Amino acid sequence: MRRVEAEHLWPDAVAVALRRFECAFRQPGRFLDDPYDSPGIEIEDGRDDLEVALRYLPGGARADLGRLVARIDAEFERRTLPNPGRVSEWTAGRWWWRRIRER
Repeated sequence: MRRVEAEHLWPDAVAVALRRFECAFRQPGRFLDDPYDSPGIEIEDGRDDLEVALRYLPGGARADLGRLVARIDAEFERRTLPNPGRVSEWTAGRWWWRRIRER
């Protein structure tokens, strides 16, 4: 993990991304509000970081993180709605950016 973070992300990027989702999923209710005070920091950014880690991790570590990400994805999908109008080149392959979190 450390090598992947050093080469493709930054130190503790995966742990920070996982904490973002943990914090967001602790919120009560169906929909996810933005749990951060800093503009521009979104849980979707954390999912981007997890995707990078999955791309570069070796097999066993990728499988372990993949199981966590599958649970995160299922909960994120459950607590958001599709936004078909948000399809773009930028969101291609990143379905989590094509979801609506707000009510």
